[in-house]
Amino acid sequence: MKPLAVSLGDPAGVGPEIIAAAWADRDKLGLPPFVVIGGSQIMASAAGHADIPGIDGPDGDYRPARPDEQSAQIALASLEQAIAGTLAGHFSGVVTAPVAKSAIAQVSPAFIGQTELLADSCGLGRESAVMMLAGPSLKTVPLTVHCAIADVPDLISQDLIIHRTHIVARALQADFGIAAPRIAIAGLNPHAGEDGRMGREEIDIIAPAIAQLRGEGIDATGPHPADTLFAPHKRSTYDAVIAMYHDQALVPLKALDFDEGVNITLGLPIVRTSPDHGTAFDIAGQGIARPDAMIAAIRMAGEVASRRANG
Repeated sequence: MKPLAVSLGDPAGVGPEIIAAAWADRDKLGLPPFVVIGGSQIMASAAGHADIPGIDGPDGDYRPARPDEQSAQIALASLEQAIAGTLAGHFSGVVTAPVAKSAIAQVSPAFIGQTELLADSCGLGRESAVMMLAGPSLKTVPLTVHCAIADVPDLISQDLIIHRTHIVARALQADFGIAAPRIAIAGLNPHAGEDGRMGREEIDIIAPAIAQLRGEGIDATGPHPADTLFAPHKRSTYDAVIAMYHDQALVPLKALDFDEGVNITLGLPIVRTSPDHGTAFDIAGQGIARPDAMIAAIRMAGEVASRRANG
């Protein structure tokens, strides 16, 4: 299998050190081969001058916990190069280290997030690039992502639920090897609306979408009250949850699997994963950042790439 491409993330964050830690333990952990895109000087400093294989690309001084315009430019250039190389077939997938969205937006105003950039780069509509958060305990998908809570009711629709549930079902089969995926769909309102007393989105939008999905052969259930959906006895009844908004999906995943949570983008023609945490500028360079989520992201990318190659 071709190596994975690992982008630097913001070099002022914990990206370089968790990549270096993953590289140091690659043989012990049985990780798939990977190379770092750019940042040879940055990686050498972060890794104590260990020899980590890389591809020539954006570089600079290693200045942990000191984000600036240059670090944002390096992060974006490394990301774009990793995506382009993977699309060109040079790599089996891309693993993206954390970036600061607002910092990149200062140097590239069109930038919203790494998932959206991947969708654009692959020539897909952004509704077709689906963010899944996956850990040992749980897989969740936010239907709406980077938007204000006040905007969520107007953004959810039957078409969006149906479209994204189909993408999730196909990915669970092809990328995770689940032959008959079970997908739980959360309600938007407390108690899933309580028969319309706390909102009608469940009645007017979510339930009809679920009925159509079931009619099409998708094992979708709901709308489920979100306050009980993530309890231990419930988690055994489904393979993934589609939540209505960002925190409804990410809070339980991070509570259960923070150190091993992986952000995987479904629906793309290429494999992409990322550790499910941010740049952590406040602890960068102190040697205390845990590499577990980066290790899990590299492992998952290799497993998905292998399934796709052999499928």
